[in-house]
Amino acid sequence: MIDPLTLDQMRVLCAVAETGSFSAAARKLGRVQSGVSQAVQTMEAALGLSLFDRTRKTPVLTEIGAAMLEDARATLARAQSMQARARAIRDDLEPELKLAVDASFPIHLLMASLKTLRGEFPSLPATLFTEALGGAQETLMTGAARMAIYPIFGGPNADVSAEFLARVALAPVAAADHPLARLGRPARRVDLEAHVQLVLTGRNAYAQSVRGGIISPHVWRFVDQTTRLEFLLSGFGWCYMPLHMVQTPIDQGRLKRLDFLHDEPAPEFLLYVVCPRDRPLGRAGRWLVVDLRERLKSCPASFPPAMAAE
Repeated sequence: MIDPLTLDQMRVLCAVAETGSFSAAARKLGRVQSGVSQAVQTMEAALGLSLFDRTRKTPVLTEIGAAMLEDARATLARAQSMQARARAIRDDLEPELKLAVDASFPIHLLMASLKTLRGEFPSLPATLFTEALGGAQETLMTGAARMAIYPIFGGPNADVSAEFLARVALAPVAAADHPLARLGRPARRVDLEAHVQLVLTGRNAYAQSVRGGIISPHVWRFVDQTTRLEFLLSGFGWCYMPLHMVQTPIDQGRLKRLDFLHDEPAPEFLLYVVCPRDRPLGRAGRWLVVDLRERLKSCPASFPPAMAAE
């Protein structure tokens, strides 16, 4: 059975309530008065309720009619939102921005970019996953996210499209009162091997397979960057940290950037924007990537420019 209630009846109800009469509502809607009256009567019959008191010179909403008016307005607003989303999808805009981001990405830049994106696409809903090492990739692969930002080690999976976004500079650091920070000379490998190294890991197989940068045989592993930073500040050990996460405590004197005697290239990792190959980024995703690139340029020390095509 087709529901006798229609969006058109709800529009008529709102118009009569807002203009104060059937004739004024008819003029506003560009209809004849009899058509407006018929629409209201049909709605009342479908609900089994009287929406207007017609004993007065002009129709007045009943108490029940006032309640139904609020429901009608809410229904019309939801329908308009649905129509706007459909138009956006036809125009290559995602129905929802579902983004998974590795926790090493600077949250303040992401927040600023997403705030601007909200102004560009005000009706676009969003879901944001901030993940530990390997988590953003896993969230993308399960389909919970449509796009992701994470470091790739050893090349991207054949099922995804990966676009280089930024180099993330890493800095070897320890608490200001840690023995390595008080050496008074560049640290040798034997110095580093004597102390606990705080290493980032994850719960999935991908994260646990990443072994780069481990020097000390004494290792404590952490799933998230924030906890590792707290242990670092408390003097539990030393580690490589994304420079943007430790620059403030370095400036405050709480952490010290370590100098190494052995000649090794400056540590860094590469962040990529990744999406399924069969589901390329929509208009909002592409806009977000361009905006993030511009914001990353303002932090060249933490995010060095690409030196060659990635």
